[in-house]
Amino acid sequence: MPHRIVSLAAHSGTGKTTLAEALLHRSGVISRMGRVEDGTTRSDHTDAEKAHGFSIQTGVLRLTHEGTDVTVLDTPGFADFVREIRGGIRAADSVLVLVSAVGGVEVGTERAWATADRFGMPRVVVVNRMDRDRADFFTVLADVRASLKGPVAAAFLPVGEGPDFRGVVNVLTGEVSPPQELPPTLTGALREARDALLDAIVETDDDLMGRYLEGEPIGDDELEAAYLRAVHAGTLYPVLPVSAVSGVGLDALLHLMVRGLRSARERGPLTGVDGQTREPTLDAPLSARVWRVSIDPFVGKVAYIRVWSGTLRPGDTLRNTSQDLDVRPMHLYVPNGKDLTEVPELPAGSIGVLTKLPDLHAGDTLADPARPITYDPLWLPEPVHTVAIHPATRQDEDKLGAALAKLREEDPTLHYAREPQTGEQLLSGMGDMHLGIAVEKLAAQGVTVTTTPPRIPYRETIHAPAEAQGKHKKQSGGHGQYGDCKIRIEPGPGFAFRSAVVGGAIPSKYIPSIEKGVQDAMQRGALAGYPMQDVHVTVLDGSYHDVDSSDIAFRTAGSLALKNAVTGARPGLLEPIMQLRVRAPASFTGDLISDLQTRRARVQGMDPEGTVITVTALVPQAELQTYSADLRSLTGDRGAFSIKPHGYQPVPEHLAKKIIEARQGELAGA
Repeated sequence: MPHRIVSLAAHSGTGKTTLAEALLHRSGVISRMGRVEDGTTRSDHTDAEKAHGFSIQTGVLRLTHEGTDVTVLDTPGFADFVREIRGGIRAADSVLVLVSAVGGVEVGTERAWATADRFGMPRVVVVNRMDRDRADFFTVLADVRASLKGPVAAAFLPVGEGPDFRGVVNVLTGEVSPPQELPPTLTGALREARDALLDAIVETDDDLMGRYLEGEPIGDDELEAAYLRAVHAGTLYPVLPVSAVSGVGLDALLHLMVRGLRSARERGPLTGVDGQTREPTLDAPLSARVWRVSIDPFVGKVAYIRVWSGTLRPGDTLRNTSQDLDVRPMHLYVPNGKDLTEVPELPAGSIGVLTKLPDLHAGDTLADPARPITYDPLWLPEPVHTVAIHPATRQDEDKLGAALAKLREEDPTLHYAREPQTGEQLLSGMGDMHLGIAVEKLAAQGVTVTTTPPRIPYRETIHAPAEAQGKHKKQSGGHGQYGDCKIRIEPGPGFAFRSAVVGGAIPSKYIPSIEKGVQDAMQRGALAGYPMQDVHVTVLDGSYHDVDSSDIAFRTAGSLALKNAVTGARPGLLEPIMQLRVRAPASFTGDLISDLQTRRARVQGMDPEGTVITVTALVPQAELQTYSADLRSLTGDRGAFSIKPHGYQPVPEHLAKKIIEARQGELAGA
């Protein structure tokens, strides 16, 4: 039986999961539609998804329509779950990109579109929620054309909008579904849409283009066939209106999915990192990719795979070429919602599940050991939001490492590290929502933690040259301790140390000890105990004692000299600066800039593109602690951002005074 693997991708709140539920209902898989609000959908079946009312992981659903099996991958809408989004799109063969009939193209729409572009995916633009008040198909269509790259054309037009949305009309044939009289007000729009669609179709076929330009008539059947070929090849992206709630437009969508979108075995050759290729056929050497991993408390590790070529059977030995080891799955399953059904084989084009194989990780390639191949790993962005985590008890502390390892196995976009300067345990992810879900998952494993904004890793520096002496002299019976040095410090990039001692005032063997003492003092700072940076040190002079001098004595002297010199070198506080890139609808430009100004940001540029703008700015890290939630509130969850370290810069004097006082209070109470 023919098979399609189709990913649903969109900005959050466009109704993907409701659409998936509606497709299951229309195709007869379920007799009654579940509701996201009630936690009764087949896709959002985990406790966390039911509690929060949105998708956290990619749901795998199966249906049959017009004699074709369809696997639907319902990806999350929130950018926080980018690994699930990209994994779900890459495992598919085509993408339905949903757009709200009220909100139009949003940042999440562009993100899904860019991912589909990266993987060369054919796609259909589904304008959902046509039954809502203020739904406007033609405005959204113009928005799609302006904002999304590629040959976009309306394939269906709505009959009515908002609560009056009652049907769709096929632009090529003029047929209305469900059957009804075409409103006279649509006549002109239908003519314009047909001309635009005809132009888009003939541009994908040189023979048709020549005949079209010469004025030769093209039959409807021939035009329909060319249209479906173009959709199949990804050279034309059709747009159609639907309402997942009322069901209007679903028949047209299902028909297009099974007739226009390519099958799982109709892709071109698949190329590995070494240039080898595999045809996506049953008789080709086996190859598969792990596109997501989950940890089940009863089953253990569950690996979701896409079989790209060949046929996998229980007991086959597979080479995990990404990890350079062999695995042997004894049971094979196909997923459908929360259910797993055991099957005797997984042929090319299948989405399957392997269990009880601890050495599988998301992105791994599995292949025939005799014909190994490795596919590109899935590229993932760096985290943008960080919290400090604090185990509630000693038992929680003991279990934290293993629990975090399980979380990171499921989601590699979670990062965990201990900050050496502050000593805090830091958990980083794609947003506050992402980390909130991670903390809930820790609790589900019996590990209770609280979170706080991480301490800012401030630094100290100097702004003027200064000289000072450090003398360590101690006599306590027997050999004493004696070290004496004079140093000059001055501002400069990085750390530099040199000796200008002449005449043997300090034996050369003690110079390295002085440097160690200087670095000791720099690690503790002079203003507030923060590490120092950008200091150049020169040893000028000193003295020693034949008996009492030692490495430890000169190390202590070097430390004292640095502390004494800093007081006269105009010490100052530095803060980490991040480069921030924010993408949001252009209508929010003023709000974004105003908000950034309150964060002491320096705007570097504004890059408009269609209806979206990208703002680049340098912002102190201390001002971005809550940016994930603040941006969601500011833009109605229509913005996205990324950050990366840019360097350090001086803290304004009025703020530095407060920071230093607070830090000194901490140190005094420690």
